Amino acid sequence: MANERLRAAISSKGETIQSVAQHVGVDPKTVERWITTDRTPHRGHRWKAANFLGVDEVYIWPAVQKQAETASTSELITYYPHRGAVPAPLWSSLIEKAKDQVDILVYAGLFLFDSHPDLPDQLAEKAKAGAQIRVLLGDPDSEMVHQRGEEEGIGDDLAARARITRRYLQPAMTTPGVEIRLHDTILYNSIYRFDDDVLVNPHVLGAPAGQNPVLHFRYLPGARTFRHYMRSFDYAWERGLPE
Repeated sequence: MANERLRAAISSKGETIQSVAQHVGVDPKTVERWITTDRTPHRGHRWKAANFLGVDEVYIWPAVQKQAETASTSELITYYPHRGAVPAPLWSSLIEKAKDQVDILVYAGLFLFDSHPDLPDQLAEKAKAGAQIRVLLGDPDSEMVHQRGEEEGIGDDLAARARITRRYLQPAMTTPGVEIRLHDTILYNSIYRFDDDVLVNPHVLGAPAGQNPVLHFRYLPGARTFRHYMRSFDYAWERGLPE
């Protein structure tokens, strides 16, 4: 049976068997066999192909569902009952070790900058060394920030915190590689990504973010959870307004 999902994904992306093969690093005949005989590639090839085509590998190759579920479960490093339970040295270690990518999606995230006063300078230095830094802050004038402030029971204080965080970040804003955007999206999670590690802080209705759990995930090839949250970040990033 032919793999029509793979064929359709290649077509809808405007790619060809040759371009997929080139990106993955295999012979075009190999990609053709993936389609005509529904052969399941090795994990590394699956991930590269799925990432290139912008689809989930399980959609293209359903047979790897169980393997993907196992890998995704293994991505969870630990669970913290509230944000204050995250060890302070962990934040410092993740910040210090990040070399390629730092992504932060918050309404304010003021706690992180208050507890790491050198963070803006650190981000600027990482950008100078070639890292990509993306920070999404809630637009303090937006309805979503106002609504979340009301839900947390702190009213306009949330908007004030977002303004303070923005002020802290000003020294880094002129550094190439450091991008700051404002968003007015509804956040279901705050996301803190440092290279292959991501801390996800779910938002619970009626409770401040600091009182809500934090999940620590580490990326594994072929797994789903890390990439799932980063797609959420990218969704918000594309809709943010540059500073």
